[in-house]
Amino acid sequence: MKSVFIGGYGPGIVMIGGGLTRVASPSFLAVHPTQRVLYAVGELERGWLTAYEVERSLAPLDERPSEGDSPCHVAVDPEGALLAVANYGDGTATLYRLDERGAFAGDPIVLRHEGSGPNAERQEGPHAHQAVFHDGLLHISDLGTDEIRRYRYDGTPVEPIRLSPGTGPRHFAFSGSRLYVAGELDGSVTLIDGERRTVVHASRRPGENAPSHLQLEGDLVYVANRGPDTISVLRAADLSPVGEVPSGGDWPRHFAIDGDRMYVANQHSDQVTVFALRDGLPEPTGEAYDVDSPACVLIS
Repeated sequence: MKSVFIGGYGPGIVMIGGGLTRVASPSFLAVHPTQRVLYAVGELERGWLTAYEVERSLAPLDERPSEGDSPCHVAVDPEGALLAVANYGDGTATLYRLDERGAFAGDPIVLRHEGSGPNAERQEGPHAHQAVFHDGLLHISDLGTDEIRRYRYDGTPVEPIRLSPGTGPRHFAFSGSRLYVAGELDGSVTLIDGERRTVVHASRRPGENAPSHLQLEGDLVYVANRGPDTISVLRAADLSPVGEVPSGGDWPRHFAIDGDRMYVANQHSDQVTVFALRDGLPEPTGEAYDVDSPACVLIS
């Protein structure tokens, strides 16, 4: 039976059916691919990573510094050998090796960065936002420098993927050779396929939009829009619109899809709302979980 975990800026990690585990600012969560181990960032100026064994509740397994300021994303590679964290505050990304239990092993590889962008308020320096393992490389979106930074697993940098100035890349996803990127600062979704680039507005609603999470499911792309407070559905082939529906709350920061269900973390309205996916479009079910300042939903 799958478990639903919710992290955020409230008092700790909520495990539906398992209660609350108190920890400071667990704004993003990840799970080990083969062990019942959950990882949480502590989004603080002196950032932390905590590993928990998943039983009927969460039991602390290990803890390490994130080696940066305000970690906001964590990911584990498909083999379960590496963990990466993105520190938003100073742009540092960090790689840890994991042992056979899923605990941290050895010294971290700390990947610092420099640069800026045209938005003086938000792009005064690097701001790492998401870590993704893909095709033998670690990819880090950098909102501050308009790049998808790339590294080999030993920390050696390779040529980054550059976005248009002022994009502010946040969350992104791969599908084969295609790369889809949500632009937090310009409200865009970018599709990169070789030399071809397609850029569209993430939302068709009027007003400012700060897209947050982006996820691929089959031949559809889902994007959460903060400002319009909607979920957009786009065709993966060309980013043409399929539909756009209210998120069921205020400031949808993240969502998770499990089969025909979507769970949306509406940060400012303190609720995770549940939708049914019918022909790819989210429809309200009337179900919701009351959670203080939710920022991440993980189903495992």
